[in-house]
Amino acid sequence: MKRSILFSLLFFLAVSFGSSQDQVPGSGSYYCAMKKAAGRIIPKKPFNFLTVPPHTYDVTKYAMNVDLYHCYVTPYPKTFSGNVVITFKVVNALNSIKLNAVNTSLTIDSVRLAGSSFTHASDTLTVHLDHSYSPGATVNVKIFYHHKDVVDHAFYVNTGFVFTDCEPEGARNWFPCWDHPSDKALFELTAKVKSTVKLGSNGMLADSVLAGDTLTYHWVSNQNVATYLMVLSSKVNFQLNINYWHKLSNPADSIPLRYYFNAGENPLPVSSILPAMTTWYSQNYIEHPFDKNGFATLNSDFAWGGMENQTLTSLCPGCWTESLAAHEFAHQWFGDMITCGTWADIWLNEGFATWSEAFWYESYGGYPAYKSSIDGDANYYLSTNPGFAISNPEWAVNTPPTDTLFDYPITYMKGASVLHQLRYVLGDSLFFATLHSYCADSVFKFQSATIQDFNAKVNQVTGGNYDWFFDEWIFKPNHPVYQNSYNIQSQGNGTWKVNLFIKQIQANPSFFKMPVEILLHFSNGTDTTFRVMNDVNFQQFYWIVNKQPVYLQFDPNRMIVLKGGGTVVDDGQEMQAGGVYLYPCIPNPASNITTIRYRIDRPMSARIDLTDMLGIELERPVASMQEAGMHEVPIDCSKFAAGTYIYKLTAGNSISFRKLVVVR
Repeated sequence: MKRSILFSLLFFLAVSFGSSQDQVPGSGSYYCAMKKAAGRIIPKKPFNFLTVPPHTYDVTKYAMNVDLYHCYVTPYPKTFSGNVVITFKVVNALNSIKLNAVNTSLTIDSVRLAGSSFTHASDTLTVHLDHSYSPGATVNVKIFYHHKDVVDHAFYVNTGFVFTDCEPEGARNWFPCWDHPSDKALFELTAKVKSTVKLGSNGMLADSVLAGDTLTYHWVSNQNVATYLMVLSSKVNFQLNINYWHKLSNPADSIPLRYYFNAGENPLPVSSILPAMTTWYSQNYIEHPFDKNGFATLNSDFAWGGMENQTLTSLCPGCWTESLAAHEFAHQWFGDMITCGTWADIWLNEGFATWSEAFWYESYGGYPAYKSSIDGDANYYLSTNPGFAISNPEWAVNTPPTDTLFDYPITYMKGASVLHQLRYVLGDSLFFATLHSYCADSVFKFQSATIQDFNAKVNQVTGGNYDWFFDEWIFKPNHPVYQNSYNIQSQGNGTWKVNLFIKQIQANPSFFKMPVEILLHFSNGTDTTFRVMNDVNFQQFYWIVNKQPVYLQFDPNRMIVLKGGGTVVDDGQEMQAGGVYLYPCIPNPASNITTIRYRIDRPMSARIDLTDMLGIELERPVASMQEAGMHEVPIDCSKFAAGTYIYKLTAGNSISFRKLVVVR
């Protein structure tokens, strides 16, 4: 996170680039992205995942005991002693396990398992077990360690504050673990602190015991947690408010919503709406899945945004804002309850949470409020697209830099816009049925999932095959750029023909398949909407109507928010009697390459002549027998002087002329 940038700059950016509640910057997703993209945790791999065997064990629980007392006492050292009992189930026969443990942050003191030994090098803790274990066996290893007095950008100590912040791979800085989102486990934290400290963590507070001036907190999570979401947030004289959300399934039962905050802050803007937000997400995803939830504001070491630690989200100081809360709280379903299986699947976290931020606005502002937010997301992406895909399979093996993983235009803005387009493609009924089925599936709930898993869920719920959607929008870069044209032809006898030609001109990828809405406006004031599947490039559609069309709109409601280009009306020239049509060239005016397009309805001899305004022929790019259909001829205008030229199509018995303007 860019800790040194002041909030005045953020305010300036918000005013400069977005004025509505849901435009960006200024939205919750923007706060989140800036915090994570500029994070100072540098991902480290302890070994090459391409050369080691598959993960041979499954961690089922981390039980941690830490003594933080002296961290709250001047000079506020970052050292603490602790131990963690790691319970794991053997997947493949093994006699040792490897754990992530950063050498510069952690000193391993001992490992308690009779007959075991360990080595700690290259940020990898290898525990040599007492004997070989067979698949299915459950093993407990207790590791004693201490944290060094170092700044590691995962474990923070600062004048009364002690907290952790770990995404994507910072947990290995404050305890030994298998630090990967695919291996989630139960988590239990026992922490000794000064009696004046309030400390929050994942799950429920089992007890807090006061002995003299030492207070021991015991937090227990009964649902699996990813290591990067395991958290402690504490402060001397932390303020704490609690309200409750009553379950939809049993209104007599409720869960606590806890708000830790600094003196002088007011959490009311979030605490007043969080019960309603919990209800909205519960109604549309599944019922809130955890035993408690809450937020904690931190200090200037956490100067930007939020971090969706499971059941206790971290916020920047004073950041009790609706949009940030809507984004981070949605992560409790998308990111926490179901965690991205690898970092190549980050869309399942950030794309869904950013979309949910817009969806929260729909709860009280209706669909227009939601769509305004999505339009803002799409516009930001379109104006700043860095040109890479939402998901790169390489990221599953080698975690990318945080400014790539949490790239704001791609991961957040395009990510949310793609989910909106999936809503459009499926329709609301199937879309929300898919989200509910995905959240309720025991294979994913409190576990992790990949984008391919979600793709399969879409196919399962809809009974269709939407692999094409994920292939083009998630695994390929960019977006379609349309150069469409249409014309209206009188057929006589009170009927008209409307011709639409859909063409995409982007290079990578060359085509996006999408259903498209077409709106025809008629002279009598009535409108008709058609929905067609654009499944090949340069595709023609036509409609015969018995009332006079006035004009056509392509994607009138801008449901395909990720697109460029547009649709133009041909300049009035209708298809010649001989079944020939010459289109306006694109682009026109042109400075380099333009494309002449023509269509013939049957095989015939065709010729293109390019002349100046005096009729002097400059080029004849076509002069041959042509098949029926659409034809395109590129013309290099860079060799012509600026001015106006004529291109002529002679085909069959038809001759057509159009102008070309060359500019410099």
